Amino acid sequence: MIERTEYLEQLKRFKDKDLIKVVTGIRRCGKSTLFDLYIKYLKENKIKSSRIININLENPEYDFENYMELYNYVNEKIKDEDKYYVFLDEVQNVPEFQKAVDGLYIKKNIDLYITGSNAYLLSGELATLLSGRYIEIKMLPLSFKEYLSAFPSQKESRDRIFLEYMRNGGMPGNISLLENNLNDLDKYLDGIFSTVVYKDIMARNNITDKILLENVIKFIYDSIGSAISTKKISDTLTSKGMSTSNHTVENYITAFLESFLIYKAERFDVKGKNLLVRDYKYYAVDTGLRSYLLGKKADKDMGHILENIVYLELLRRGYKVYVGKVDDFEIDFVAENREGIKYYQVALSVRDENVLKRELRALEKTGDHYPKYLLTLDMDLETDYNGIRKINVVDWLLEN
Repeated sequence: MIERTEYLEQLKRFKDKDLIKVVTGIRRCGKSTLFDLYIKYLKENKIKSSRIININLENPEYDFENYMELYNYVNEKIKDEDKYYVFLDEVQNVPEFQKAVDGLYIKKNIDLYITGSNAYLLSGELATLLSGRYIEIKMLPLSFKEYLSAFPSQKESRDRIFLEYMRNGGMPGNISLLENNLNDLDKYLDGIFSTVVYKDIMARNNITDKILLENVIKFIYDSIGSAISTKKISDTLTSKGMSTSNHTVENYITAFLESFLIYKAERFDVKGKNLLVRDYKYYAVDTGLRSYLLGKKADKDMGHILENIVYLELLRRGYKVYVGKVDDFEIDFVAENREGIKYYQVALSVRDENVLKRELRALEKTGDHYPKYLLTLDMDLETDYNGIRKINVVDWLLEN
């Protein structure tokens, strides 16, 4: 079991705090395993098993028809006034689950933890009920550092393993499949994708046209790192004989975002300090899912795959991430947190002098002194170009 250290540390920090701990992320990204690791930690710290109530609502054993059945089930296990640790995994499977969550939260001797595979979990009534009373931990598939930790005997082959990571992605179940039978990887990824599409998107949103839905997500996955509009998607699919509308495409994109299949990067005018309201960029939650959906076509744009990996890593590190615009030039990522802003350009290689000049140009035009980085796969030593640090991207991914 790979130690999801960064997420585990967040749970530890918020232990016994008067907040609901909400872990969100795409199906099979490791939320249940995170609970298992945290429960192990609790037991190691003298919390008795009788004080831990762990319910995985994907398990048919827990077939609650409504929120009251769930609430009563947990409540019956609370025998005294001592502290209990309650874990509700995939809680959105229970109708009106938010009422059970709110009812359990107000009990002073319950430390409550929930997971969900849809951003819907924290929208609507639950957000209203729990406003200011929860902390969200946004979980992603394995980072490269986590992925590499599964191959301790192959540290000397990190660059080869990174190329595998670029193609196969970081869904935790990949590891055992890669060790045993690579041909099973697509079957595993198909299971994840099908579950997300049928359970989290089509059923919830009453969508019936699976073929159109899949073609929209394929278009987006094929366009990672490129600015696209709903009109461009709609027009392209219509030209291929799949009649659709901007409105339908927009609804599908919202569903993909809510189920964590994709993430949206808004565009930011660096000099004007304002967000631009059209032609967003989208990134895949996992490059392995992208490879599964696009097949051999997925390998053609390694530059944008690398960009996708850097984008997800910046999210893991807690940044808000935008695409930067400086005059007529583009900065791949403007990463912002409470400490300020950092700029990142991403390229496979800048050995070609013209490519290097092009990548540096936008960073040089910002007119400010925020940290600036150029991330590449080049194996050169770290270099500095008038304050712009060029770093090997694998070294950067493995930083503490």
